[in-house]
Amino acid sequence: MKKLIPKFIGFYFNLLTLAAPSLGGRKGFFFFCTPFGAKIKAHQLSFLNTAEQINYPFENTTIKIYKWGSGKNRLLFLHGWQSHSFRWKNYINVLSKEDYTIYAIDAPAHGQSGGQYLNAVVYSRLLEKFVTDTGPIDTIVSHSLGSMTALYTLHRLPAFPVQKVIITGMPSEVNDFIRFYQGVLGLWNSTMNVIRSSFEREIGHLPEYFSMPVMAKELTTPCLLIHDRTDPDAPYHKVQEVHQNWKNSELMTTESLGHNLRSPAVVQAVHDFIIRKEAVLA
Repeated sequence: MKKLIPKFIGFYFNLLTLAAPSLGGRKGFFFFCTPFGAKIKAHQLSFLNTAEQINYPFENTTIKIYKWGSGKNRLLFLHGWQSHSFRWKNYINVLSKEDYTIYAIDAPAHGQSGGQYLNAVVYSRLLEKFVTDTGPIDTIVSHSLGSMTALYTLHRLPAFPVQKVIITGMPSEVNDFIRFYQGVLGLWNSTMNVIRSSFEREIGHLPEYFSMPVMAKELTTPCLLIHDRTDPDAPYHKVQEVHQNWKNSELMTTESLGHNLRSPAVVQAVHDFIIRKEAVLA
């Protein structure tokens, strides 16, 4: 029965866009941007409660931001789709709270933050506002949609005040999501054309614009890319293209860790890149 539910949803959008294209396109777009993540579990909340918690106003909702430490070096962690800040527990625990001030954001509609929708453009506006309000960041550490957001923000704001960035498990083409979305729901091509038009109205660009390999061509911020060769959600060869186009990047390839990249070796690599003193990679 669970496998049939997406098809029922797709059938609904097919009929709605046929009867009322503008309404159907808008609803289809926002469904694409709606997460269905699980609630935070008790042991996850226990870790998050070790942080100072900030209720941060953003676009008519409240965003939960966590803060550990009081050091002069400022770090910011950005989680991915249908995740939340607990995913960074092991990374945060290995960092000195005397040397670093560590922030982690629950994205809109995720974790303990308010809101109903999320996409890279909304996430980027939140990132821009937070850094504008609180000051420059030494290192951004990101995963999945958070990684796409970090790269897109550097592209959109060439003077964005971050010294270096760590990109893990990054999807590289929004069009890949669009095709997956169409296949899972069984949407007609005519339905997708209407939804794509709504995407352009809401975002300001068609999905093709959000190509991370293309955007990387303009970037020079020192970057560590970490990606698994077997990642089922974000093709490895696309991140290789990002690495080739990003002039000041290095690529760490893992094996058999999938999309989540849960490994002490990954945590260690992130830690080592954060504490690395030189600003320019070899």
